[in-house]
Amino acid sequence: MNFIGAESPFDEARIVMFGAPFDSTTSFRPGTRFGPAAIRSESFGIETYSPYLDMDLETDAAVHDSGDLELPFGAPDRALEMIEERAESIFAAGKIPFLLGGEHLVSLGAVRAAAKRFEGLRIIHFDAHADLREDYLGVRLSHACVMRRCYDILGDGRIWQFGIRSGTRDEFAFVKDGHVVMEPFSARTLSALSFPPGTPVYLTVDLDVIDPSEFPGTGTQEAGGLRYTELLSAVVEIISRFNVVALDNVELSPPLDHSGRSTALACKFAREEILALSRKAGKEPL
Repeated sequence: MNFIGAESPFDEARIVMFGAPFDSTTSFRPGTRFGPAAIRSESFGIETYSPYLDMDLETDAAVHDSGDLELPFGAPDRALEMIEERAESIFAAGKIPFLLGGEHLVSLGAVRAAAKRFEGLRIIHFDAHADLREDYLGVRLSHACVMRRCYDILGDGRIWQFGIRSGTRDEFAFVKDGHVVMEPFSARTLSALSFPPGTPVYLTVDLDVIDPSEFPGTGTQEAGGLRYTELLSAVVEIISRFNVVALDNVELSPPLDHSGRSTALACKFAREEILALSRKAGKEPL
């Protein structure tokens, strides 16, 4: 089953979705491996038309859904290799990869591919958690360490974080030392963010950045989060202002929200991201 409206053939698409159903390093409550499939199936409960952007997936976007990778459970190294390979193949075809997670570690595979292809890559990161630990219980490949591993690739001043409200003292000291840029608790300073024209940007959204009153279906809830409309406004602004070359949405855990409202939110949010990308670039293939 495809995401609603993602019916374009690969060759004609500008955006290519793929799923990474992996949660082997989840440190609290698992279930994000079911996220990509749930987003696809439940997307048919929303409309293809967005009244926010006055655009429609059926007429204003060219999207191909390439399905889920079959990732080896309990083998993060190989899973990341497979994600990197899929992202590389999408980049090679001149298209924008849109990764659906899965736990946040899956982003590392796509970031590796983007960093190899795009010199000067930056990351804009929305999350409740800093994800900057050097290791978690002695393991360096963990969803709690994903931004630290991305930092290892990109270096100082290439990662911007918004909405963060949880982390260790060492993680926040790492930020204060100037290695990454963080706005905790909100995204109010986003308007002041600027890059040289054409700078490639990887956009990663851990959906637990949203307050658990609106998004309870995630493994590690943190009170005091952004509202859906705040996140949507911020992400639409990012896509309109910057050269977003790849993006992901991660950490939806459908079994943890039996009401289904978290999955419905994730579906709607993905629709808006696709349409925002399409509005900026047009629906013709790259």
